[in-house]
This record gives sequence, C-alpha cells and structure tokens, in this order.
Amino acid sequence: MSLDNANPPLSSTFPPIADYGFLSDCETNALVAPSGAIEWLCLPRHDGPSVFGAVLDRDAGTFRLGPADTMVPAARRYLPGTMILETTWGTDRGWLIVRDVLLVGPWHDKDERSTTHRRAPTDHDADHVLLRTMRCVNGSVEVQLECDPIFDYGRRYAQWEYVGEGYHEAVASAEGWGTKLRLTTDLRVGFEGSRVRAVSTLKAGETAFVSLAFSDHPGPKTYDEAYERLVKTADYWHQWLAHGTFPDHPWRQYLQRSALTLKGLSYSPTGAMIAAATTSLPETPGGERNWDYRYSWVRDSTFMLWGLHSLGFEWEANDYFYFMQDAAQADDLQVMYGIQGERELIEETLDHLSGYDNARPVRIGNGAYNQRQHDVWGTMLDSIFLHAKSRDHLPERRWPLIKRLVEAAIENWQKPDKGIWEVRGGDQHFTSSKVMCWVACDRGSRLATLRENHEQAAIWREKADEIKADILDKGCRDGIFTQHYDTDALDASALLIPLVRFLPPDDERVRKTVMAIADNLTIDGLVLRYKVEETDDGLQGEEGTFTICSFWLVSALSEIGEHHLARDLCQKLLGYASPLHLYAEEIDPRSGRHLGNFPQAFTHLALINAVMHVIRADEKLAAGMQPLSAHDEPLPLEPDPVVVAPAAKKKKP
Repeated sequence: MSLDNANPPLSSTFPPIADYGFLSDCETNALVAPSGAIEWLCLPRHDGPSVFGAVLDRDAGTFRLGPADTMVPAARRYLPGTMILETTWGTDRGWLIVRDVLLVGPWHDKDERSTTHRRAPTDHDADHVLLRTMRCVNGSVEVQLECDPIFDYGRRYAQWEYVGEGYHEAVASAEGWGTKLRLTTDLRVGFEGSRVRAVSTLKAGETAFVSLAFSDHPGPKTYDEAYERLVKTADYWHQWLAHGTFPDHPWRQYLQRSALTLKGLSYSPTGAMIAAATTSLPETPGGERNWDYRYSWVRDSTFMLWGLHSLGFEWEANDYFYFMQDAAQADDLQVMYGIQGERELIEETLDHLSGYDNARPVRIGNGAYNQRQHDVWGTMLDSIFLHAKSRDHLPERRWPLIKRLVEAAIENWQKPDKGIWEVRGGDQHFTSSKVMCWVACDRGSRLATLRENHEQAAIWREKADEIKADILDKGCRDGIFTQHYDTDALDASALLIPLVRFLPPDDERVRKTVMAIADNLTIDGLVLRYKVEETDDGLQGEEGTFTICSFWLVSALSEIGEHHLARDLCQKLLGYASPLHLYAEEIDPRSGRHLGNFPQAFTHLALINAVMHVIRADEKLAAGMQPLSAHDEPLPLEPDPVVVAPAAKKKKP
C-alpha cells in the first residue's frame, strides 16, 4: 500500500504534492489537482511565468473542470502508455469522466515558431493547447467550468472578451503582457471579473469540451475535433513509448511511467531536460528549503544518458548530449543552464505569494548557477565517454573540449567547493567532488586512449592516480568514506563511488561505506543526503529523505552483492510512488508524504538505474550466475557492458 497519500494538516487547503497529475507537451507542463483544477501552468515554456499558480498560492490562478457538487474523484489514471490524465467522478445522480491533455500535433513550419533554437525536426510538435473533455457515462451530472488565469506569477489579472459568435469563445489578456489565452468550448461561458464560468448539466452519453490555446495555433472547435486531436496525441505517446526497450517484468510499468515523465520534462526545441516541473515546493513542510528546479543541471547528464540509452531512447539521449555539449563550449562550465542554454539564472523571491502550505520564500531563478562545484567536469566527461562508447567513435572536433574539461579538473581538484548538494554554507573539500575530479582524469585518459594519444593518456592517468591516493588518504576514515576531509560525517553521495568505478564493488572500503550509510544515514530504510546537524549547509530546519539517494543505495547494494537487500529496498521504494507512479524529490519517512519539487527527473533517473540493477541481477540468479560483475570498465551506473553497446537505430516518432 502506498504511503504517499498521508494528508497535510487538516487546516491546509493544498493537496498533498504526490496527488498532482502531470501533463506535458515537451515545451510546457501542467499540474492537475485531484479536485480537477489545473494549479500549475507556465507559459510559454517550462520555466516561464505561471498563468495558473495555485500550487504556490491559492489566489494565484486556477482552472477547474468537474462536477459542481463534489471535489473528490472516484479514480484517476493515465491512459496506458500516454500523458493523458483520466479522472472519474461519481456523484449522487451520475458518473462523469474527464480527460486532460496538452496536445501534440503535426510539425509546425519554422516561420510559425517563437523559438530560434531547434534540434532536428520530427514529425510531431507541441500544439500549445490544453484540452479538457467530459463525458457523462451514467445518469446526469451538473458540471462546472471555472477558468481564472492570473498572469506573471499571480501579479496580472486577466481581462476577458468574447470573440466569434455566441458565448463559446473568449480571449484573456493582461495589460503589458504578451501571452494571450483563447478559450473555446461547447458550453456557454460568462465572465465574473477576471474569470470565466460555465455551469451545465450533462446526461448519459452527452459530452463537452474546453480548450485553452496559448499560441497562434487554434484549439478544436467541436467535441468531435477535440476527441480526434486527443486520439492523435495518444497515438504520438504510444509510438514514442514503442521505441523503448523494456524488460518483461512486473516493474515494467514503473520504468515506462518514468520514461514518459522524463520525456515530459524535456524541452524539445533544444533537447534540454529540466530537473523538475515546479519551483519552491518545500523540502521541509513550512520551511525555507524551497528552490526553482526548472533548469538543466550538468550533474544530471550521465544519469540521463545512461537511463535513456538503457531503455533504448537513442534520439533523446543524442539530443540531450548535444544540448549539454553546446552549453559546455563556453570557457567556464557552469553547474546548470536555462533550457535554451541561458547562463544567468538570477535568483529572486516572490514575496507576494504565500508558498505551498505557507512555505516561504517562493523563489524563481537559482543562485547556485554560479557556485563552484567541482563535480561538473567529471560529470561532463563521463557523459562524453558514454556517448563515445555507445557509438564506438570520438569525433576529432570534440577533443579541444575534452582537454579543457580535464585541465579544469586538474587545476581545481585541490580547492574546496560547494559540493554536490549545493550547500549555502562554507566551502569544503567534499569527497564526492574529489571523486568526480578523478572521474574527469580517468575518463579523459580513456578518451585519449580511444584517440590513440597514448602520451596524453598516460599523463592524465598519472593525475587520476594522484587524486585517488589523496582521497583514500584524507577522505576515508576507518575504511569508510566521509562527507569531506574535515569530518567523520557520512554523506549519501559516497554511494556513487562504486557506480562511477572509483573502486571496484568488491573493495572492502566500498562495502563498509555502503553498509554504514544503510545503517546510520537512513530513517526506516530511506536515505538522507546527510544529517543536517552535522553539515553546514547554511539553512535552517530539517528535510526529508532524498529518494534519489535511496535508489542509489539499491544500486550500490546490488553492486556489492547484497542482492536480496537491494531487491527488498527497491520494492519498498516503489511502494512510495504516487497513485500515478510519480515521485517528488523527497519522502517524509514518518508520514510517507512527498516533499520538494514535483515530478523530479533525478528521482526517476535513479529509479530506472536501480530497477534495472535489480532486474538484471534477478536474471543472472535465475540463470545460475552470480549477480555481481565487478569489471574495471567505467560504464556508468551499470555493471553489465552490454548496456552501452550501440543500439539499433530507430526512426524518431
């Protein structure tokens, strides 16, 4: 039984984070509350200002469609293999089904596009239309539409005017704001200040629709057209998912939903992947650990490429790799970038918003973009290495970038930094940062060997050995890797040590570290990043267990041969999934509540890695083989070399 439905305090008007549904057209996204209200939609892209922002303030805009007399649905699900959310409502007089989707349609000509940076065109493109359909399947149901957009994070109220004939079309605009919304429906709508309302009764077999278009591309004009476009969008998602390769296993559904979620968190014009759909959903209930995650982190790149390659999504892996490579061409590699490669992500607070369940401040932008985090060069080089291995080819034009990244790691590895968790306290000699500097030199040496530059390979191999010796001397105490050189405290980032092949999984120090984290850095089996009382992170309050770290523990346990422990923990973690198989950043182990931004790409990436570790170990055990394969090839996050063999080329759907 899933524990994530534990409710916030009874006085809260906010749904639990895990109860939101997630919609996407791969350019923007929306969150749908159980009440049938769209409570998050940013335009014109994932990181734009919100039009519906009720997830951060109940007065920041919402769009509800559903029965007039009930707010609690009977059931919710995604139509299998799609990003179409279906909500079933039971009332005293009848039953109603609502389907919500951000439409995907045929490719739009370039001169109609608002963006200037586009990866290779495909057959499909975002329609920039939010579509909601209704069908009464039994009895009769009084339905209600309330659309109250408030532009610019709840700061600019909409002004509505009718267009076309009758009372079925209206356009919302705001003074000084470029984006307009065009609402089209077969219901009759009226205006109440800044919102549109409609009330009607549907009888068994009757239907209705409402579309909200936010570009020059029109929404459907009739229910039949709406249904046709919904079906075409479903076909798109089915075709896309069919290009993946999923094991025939009971956990297959978790892998497929994670793949769809990652695709939904992508930005198709550039290939970027946002870390999460939201900003400022709190890591601590009512606390200040609230960040904007609608950007693309370099740190995600290796995990992203491994996850996409392992599931057969070569096109998306290629797009994401080239986005990160383009970003890395600048002289100074940053921690994160905007989804069109923007380098400045100035952080500010929106003090007019109350925050989710009164968690303040609400932040947009992310001040960590200009932090010094020394893992970035290793992460980027690991990605280049994985990309080259998957194609058995290293283009010559990539060599200057490789040299610059390795030399940056060599120049900086002895300096303190902010670390993988982007602490806002003092700089430290974080062990994980040193390990990733070792990764930079190790992968650089291997890439030089692939290029047959053996002299350079030897130089970088010698530097990698120097860094490793320093880490083993200063970052490992009593055979256990510590958070940084000046502490005995544990840190979950040490779970990456066997995954990036810093040491082989059968090394006793790896085993002791993994088991120490399992025993001492967990609450009810779920893993903390670190203990806040032992870490100067510059913030107040507690935080939940980090779900990515818990999935890392699954992978690390599998690596060291503790397969049954790995399988049991993986099963437990899958039980914490939301009813729609989505994950936020953290889980409160006391209540099972999801915390932090939602849905979280890093969590779903770690899920893919952990689940594939367990499934492949199961397969080896079933075949009478040992599940541990401690080879010395640094094939990121997976002990089986076959994973990164060149995949069969598939046509992009």
